[in-house]
Amino acid sequence: MYIVPMYPYPYYPAAPSYGYRGEPINQQPSFPQENAGQMFSPYFAGSGPNMNHQAEAAMHIPSEERQSMDVGSRPYVVNIHQAARQNNTFRTAIWTGEYLQVVIMSIQPGDDIGLEVHRNHDQFLRIEEGEGITRMGDTQHNLDFEERISRGSAIMVPAGKWHNIINTGNRPLKLYTIYAPPEHEYGTVHETKKAAMAAEGHHN
Repeated sequence: MYIVPMYPYPYYPAAPSYGYRGEPINQQPSFPQENAGQMFSPYFAGSGPNMNHQAEAAMHIPSEERQSMDVGSRPYVVNIHQAARQNNTFRTAIWTGEYLQVVIMSIQPGDDIGLEVHRNHDQFLRIEEGEGITRMGDTQHNLDFEERISRGSAIMVPAGKWHNIINTGNRPLKLYTIYAPPEHEYGTVHETKKAAMAAEGHHN
């Protein structure tokens, strides 16, 4: 188990990005303006001036009215820093392949992901905004590993380790996580932690 500091955006060189239809992100979508909010997700947009008004508007549409943001196993490039920071859902899958899955998350102040264990999955998480604590251990009653985390922290969770991430700050904790192999169903969107627990059969 390691916590590795990583250089924050924008120190990584930018790579050309393409939307889920294969078009460069700095081009306007070809579908009608009135449908743009439903068909163009903010997670497929570029950052700053490259993000168009349709993308910004789509952020306010409930998940059940949006087209799935999960690109599946198709080739895909995304500004993951921007996607994670803009996300306001507890959990949204944006790429689900055969061997790994990319998910963005937002944890509210004072809340946590929830104590869990993945018996057959390794997990990687990177904090993009906010601060908190991560705890891990061999059993749910013996979390003997604890580290403070903040923007740029990378967290590796071995398969079989109980773990949790707690938001100790005063703003949402924004992160993305990679499961190998995938943990959630293709197209998963959980607006809140309560919705996530209900969908996965957990109870408070």
